Amino acid sequence: MTSNPPPNVLISGAGLGGLFLAILLERAGIPYHIYERAAAVKPLGAALGLNANILPAFDQLGLLEELTKIAFPMSTLDLYHENLEHIGSMDVSGFKTQAGYDSYIFHRPDLYNVLLSKVPPGKVSFNKKVVGVEQDEDGVTIRTSDGMTFHGDILVGADGAYSTVRQLIYKDMIEKNILPDSDANGPKVGHICMVGTTNPLDPEKFPVLKDNRCNFTTSIGHAKAHTWLTITLPNNRISFSVREQLDEKTAEDARFRNSEWSPESNEKMIREIRNFPIKHYGNDGVGKHERRTLGDLIDATDPALISKVFLEVKLYETWHHGRTVLIGDAVHKMQPSAGQGAVNTMEDAVILANCLYDLSDGKQSVTAKRITEAFQDYREQRYPHAKFQVENSTRMSRIFSGQTWKERLFRSIIYNMPKWLMSHKYLKQAGYRPQIMFLPTVPTPPGLRIVPQKPSKRYLDEQAQTQTIEMPI
Repeated sequence: MTSNPPPNVLISGAGLGGLFLAILLERAGIPYHIYERAAAVKPLGAALGLNANILPAFDQLGLLEELTKIAFPMSTLDLYHENLEHIGSMDVSGFKTQAGYDSYIFHRPDLYNVLLSKVPPGKVSFNKKVVGVEQDEDGVTIRTSDGMTFHGDILVGADGAYSTVRQLIYKDMIEKNILPDSDANGPKVGHICMVGTTNPLDPEKFPVLKDNRCNFTTSIGHAKAHTWLTITLPNNRISFSVREQLDEKTAEDARFRNSEWSPESNEKMIREIRNFPIKHYGNDGVGKHERRTLGDLIDATDPALISKVFLEVKLYETWHHGRTVLIGDAVHKMQPSAGQGAVNTMEDAVILANCLYDLSDGKQSVTAKRITEAFQDYREQRYPHAKFQVENSTRMSRIFSGQTWKERLFRSIIYNMPKWLMSHKYLKQAGYRPQIMFLPTVPTPPGLRIVPQKPSKRYLDEQAQTQTIEMPI
């Protein structure tokens, strides 16, 4: 009997989510191709963290060892007033025994390079900006800005918070009067953020780099709407991030500006922040210690790799339409305070890949109806957790960056939380750890309560058949 072929998947966006999905589809034996609008992806961004919510999937793919080579394990998060008076610390070390994994922090472009190296070069096309989408019962066709067209069975919009794919399918839904009103509104802007990562520094001038571990500090501005972070990274680098809380009018104006990652229009903000003190003493080279500022880090960073972006929050209700489905920031844009943005993007990729694997069982043809059912399954599995994380990221942003007396109080409480309570809260969230259900799963650490996950019927059937064949007569 002839087996029905799997769907051909078009992926718009070669960011972390698009690459991770491609790696999963490669393992699943599902054909795909990535179309990235940029001619080349610049190494923009700062520090990024991954934890036990997504590391089991890295383990399954054999990527965990490569990740640990570019990362530091997390240990302590320290919080300071602008005058460098210590407010408190959060000890996030020692959870590996209970959660199965440390939390790791690294330079975002380093992870990007690891993931890109796992995708065959012939399956990624750069300088291919999607400008049109047409879909019907027979398939989906994308049109790129160079006038070319590409046809497939499924289109995945992994093209970020300003997703062109989302805009195109929402336009079609508006014309058909089927888009929820809430999805017609744009994201809410809360902060403007500047990030960068220094070139390798001299540990003699920045002794904090001698620790060979992640030194994570946050400083809260006094009588100003700024919060700034410094994070030490492998290879003697320091990542910095400065967030400015916007008032309602400024935030509204920001919605109409260009919010893409860009090194342009940075000078004004750099002048405002360069004298902000940081909790790192330096050595002037003649035996004297001197206080460092953000300006010292900015001056040690390639100006083209310092970028500014608006931090926005939005959970969309519509995750798919026809043969098109969205993942990552295209459907749930989170504040970075909870460290869950990239994690949730990759969790989307895992669950979507699981659904597409079952769709591609070869027993039935991949019809539009079955594709819609797979997309609905994906959304049902992911939406509740994404909703929780969007709301949680907003709460964490207020606590870590807010200036009201209530926010300062909560901040002090959280940063002085007993280790046993911190462990309880961490392990509760660590129980959500979606795995790749068409690969051997990672064992659960003793005592960790895991959120149940939908199994793969196709994988279970295939394993049962294999065991039957291998059973001695």
